[in-house]
Parts: sequence; structure tokens; C-alpha cells
Amino acid sequence: METGGEAAANVGSALRKRRTGSSELTRESAEAKSDRNGDEKQEASDKPDKSEKKSAVAVRSGSFWLTRIVLLRSVAFIYFVAFFVAYSQNKQLIGDRGLMPCKEYLRSVKRYVGGKIGSAALAYTPTLLWFLDWDDMDTNLDGIALAGLVLSGFVLLAGRANTVIMFLLWVLYHSLVSVGWESQLLETGFLAIFLCPLWSLTQLPEGCPPSRISIWTFRWLIVRIMLGAGLIKIRGDRCWRDLTCMDYHYETQPVPNPMSYYMHHSPWWFHRFETLTNHFIELIVPFFTFLGRRMCMVNGILQILFQVALIISGNLSFLNWLTIVPSLACFDDAALGFLFTSGHGGVKRTVCRIQQEEAAGQTPPPTRGMLIRRVVNVSLAILIGYLSIPVVLNLLSSRQVMNTSFDPLRIVNTYGAFGSITKERTEVVFQGTSSADPQDPAALWEEYQFVCKPGGVTRRPCLISPYHYRLDWLMWFAAFQTYEQNEWVIHIAGRLLANDSTVLSLLAYNPFEGRPNPRWVRGEHFKYRFSTPGSASAAQGKWWIRKRLGPYFPPLDLVGLRKYFSSRNWPHPDLH
Repeated sequence: METGGEAAANVGSALRKRRTGSSELTRESAEAKSDRNGDEKQEASDKPDKSEKKSAVAVRSGSFWLTRIVLLRSVAFIYFVAFFVAYSQNKQLIGDRGLMPCKEYLRSVKRYVGGKIGSAALAYTPTLLWFLDWDDMDTNLDGIALAGLVLSGFVLLAGRANTVIMFLLWVLYHSLVSVGWESQLLETGFLAIFLCPLWSLTQLPEGCPPSRISIWTFRWLIVRIMLGAGLIKIRGDRCWRDLTCMDYHYETQPVPNPMSYYMHHSPWWFHRFETLTNHFIELIVPFFTFLGRRMCMVNGILQILFQVALIISGNLSFLNWLTIVPSLACFDDAALGFLFTSGHGGVKRTVCRIQQEEAAGQTPPPTRGMLIRRVVNVSLAILIGYLSIPVVLNLLSSRQVMNTSFDPLRIVNTYGAFGSITKERTEVVFQGTSSADPQDPAALWEEYQFVCKPGGVTRRPCLISPYHYRLDWLMWFAAFQTYEQNEWVIHIAGRLLANDSTVLSLLAYNPFEGRPNPRWVRGEHFKYRFSTPGSASAAQGKWWIRKRLGPYFPPLDLVGLRKYFSSRNWPHPDLH
């Protein structure tokens, strides 16, 4: 039997054990809870945070890896279009039986430089055609164009290139270029050579980062293009100063499109606004390039929108598309990042990694090749600066000339467009007849139709940009000159008399197809203007209203053209 003291001691011992057990349970519970919390924290830390994921693909400003890809693809696209135009039309225009055979041009240059194919001939006309067999010039022209199509197509699809490929594209296109706006593609293509690594075809060659000097050469190009275009207008036609040029431009431009018709009929105040906007974008906005990153991007945005407006309102070949290219250099990787996906292993993630390594100072020391590349980039800056001196002097001159090269390779050129605006549109219309007497009032004269230039008044204006029908464009110039200044017009007439398939392939409609050849062909001169929307003419489906001005060249037949063709060393049309 327990005494009272023993009982009290036993109760106290039980209570102490309960407290001890309770505290141990509490510790175990706390530890378990702590473990669960730790596991949850670990799991949470293992899960990628959304903001962290987002920041991982947020490209920082100041680099131009993505800009280089966009520039290369854009240049390749223009090259592809240009070589496709050349492949489709060069044989008919400058081939063995073309309207203006390049073989004869090369022979005349050879005679001019002393009868030898040397440095003088290459400086006067830089082309690979000097070294090819002239007996089959069609094959030469097709070969150059096809090689250009393959190379430019690869760069366009792959978004990668090296110096060798871009140099070959430049040489190939140089071999085909004659005159005009295409010198702008030569300069743009030359600058693209220095965007790339020498040999590597890696899309992001970490050993060859994009040079800021190379980017600035493109920016300098867009500045010169726009200032040249703006200054030639202010110094040229008075209508640019009194803000009335846009009253005429849409109707009289080389090859209008359907939108040109409606733009022409815009209210007078809208045309004044267009002209003022043109002056602002061409004369003021280019200087934004030098006012820091944001203002440079504003310049790029406005220039691109301006060119898009021109593309929508007219068929100016690939000129406006080409002018967009140097504008893209106004944007860095942060601005162009939206064009690229953020997927694992994509170029955007790679650029982010490169930027993070640079920020952490983890970039490897420059290699010998990188140091050589820096020397090349500085040399490029010196070359462009030196060749820009006459170009800048021309911009400052009151006797400014446009679309001119001061060096034989056309590396740095002057630019400009529509310094004067024609106030009336005139067209040359080819007509043929089977009548024996061209002076017979009863003779039925039937019209040939070109692909795009205005002819039949009910034909809707075409929409072809960035493609380019060279002959239609040339006919625009011929219409406000004379046939004596454009002898190739008579060459066309002779080929039409023979139903020559080479020339007819450049036309949309031959009225004598499947019939005997015409006996006579003549050129008629017409004045064209747009019909008015809602008028009786428009209701009849007429886009144009025309009025005959007179003959452009008189009726011609093959017999009468024999001596004319022989004196110019042209093959007589009936001897093929």
C-alpha cells in the first residue's frame, strides 16, 4: 500500500513524462512541418518563375545580332527579285537577239579603251561577261541570273551568310547592272558583305559579332538616300515648293497601280498634306539618326511607313522595298526581338545568353581573327567616308545631280527621285495593220498591249511591285522624248512586223497572233488622264480617257527598215 508521499511522487513523475512526451511530439510536429515547408520551398525554387522565364528571353538593347539576320534576309530578298527579273527579261532586252544587245555595247567599250580587255575595260564596265564566250550571250546572262537566284534564295531562307556568298552576289549583280536606281542595290549589297563572318555560316557566330561601323554604314546610306531625294525636289520642280506636285504624281508616274487612280482623286488639301509630309520625312527626319537610340528608331519607323505608302500607291519596281533595307539598321536587337520566337535553342535565347555573358565579363579575349576584323571594319569606315566626300558636296551643291556614281564600282552613290514632275501623261501606242496601203482611210489599225503600261482605256492598272517590267518602264521615258532619241523603239516595230516571239513575250496582247504578220506598224502618240469616279466614262468601265496627239513614228514595213537595221548591226527581223 502506497503512502501519501509515494503517491504524490508517482503522480508528479507521470505528469513529467506526459509533459516530456508532449514536448517531444511538439518538436517532432514542428520538425515535420519545417521539413514540409522546406520541401515546398525547394519545389517552389525548382519551378521556374514566370517573371524569371520572361526575363530570360528579354533581349537587351545595344547589340545587333538579330538586326544582322534581318538585314541579311532583306538584302537577299531584293537580290532574289532582281535576279528573277533579270532571268525573265534579260534575253529579250540585252541578249543575242535582244532589243539592245549587250554584246554590241561591250564591243563598243572595248574599242573605246583601246581594243583590249584589261583594267580599263573593267573599270569602265565591271562585269564577268568580259571573260565569258560572247557567241552565246543568252546562256551567259541566264547563268549569272540563276547563280544569283540560288545564292540569294539560300540566304533568304536560311537567314545566314558569309562574306564569300555576299561578295559573289555583289559581283554577279554588278555584271548585269547598267544604269538607274539599281546602283542603290549595288551599294546596299556591298555594305552587306561586311555584316558577315568570312567563312562561317553559323547564324550567330560568336567570334564575329556585328560591327557598329557596319550598322552605321547602312544608317548613313538611308540618310543620303532621303536627303538626296528631298533636296532634288526642293531645288527642282516648282510644284514641290508650292505643294502641288501630288496633284499630278499619281496619274503621271511611270506605272500606276489601281490605288493610284483613287489617290489621284483625293481632295486638294490631302495632296498638300502629302507634299508637306514628304518634305518632312525626306529633309528633317533623317537627322533623327544622330539623336540617340530612340530618335533613330523613330526615323526607321517613319521611313518604313513612308516607303510602304509609296509601295501601295504605285509600281516603282523594288526601289521602295530596297529603301526599307537600310532603315532596318535603325533598330537594335531589343527592338527587333518580337520577330523571333523564344523557344528553347532559338537565336533569341542565344542572344540573351551572349548578352548575359558580356554583362558578367565572361567573354573570351579577342582572337587574331577578331582583331583583323576590327581593322577591316575601320578600313571600311575610312573608305565609305572618303567616297562620301563628293557625294556630300553634291548634296550641298545648287547643281545637285541624282542617281550618279563617282567611282566605277558604285560603292557610294548619289540618289534622288522625281526632281521634276510631268504634268501630263503621254503614251506611245504601237499599232499594226494588214492593209497594203497604210494611208488608206479604211485601213484597220489594231493595237498591241503592254503588260502594265496604259494602253486600252478599259484595262485596269496592274499591281506588280516589287516585280519590274523594264520595257514598260522604258516606254514611259520614250513617250516624252522622240523616237530619234530612243532608236530601240524602231527595233521593236521591226520585230513586231516579223511577229518575233522574243519581243512579243514582253507584251500582254498581240492582235496578230495566229494570223499573217502585219504589213505595217506605226507608233501613235496619245495624252492620257484618269477618268473621274462616278462619271459616264467610269460607268463604262474606263480607267483612262485619252486624246490623240499625232504620230510618234510613221508607218514602217520590213523593206523600209532593212538599211536602218543594217546600219546599227541589228539582225534583220525576217532572217531568223
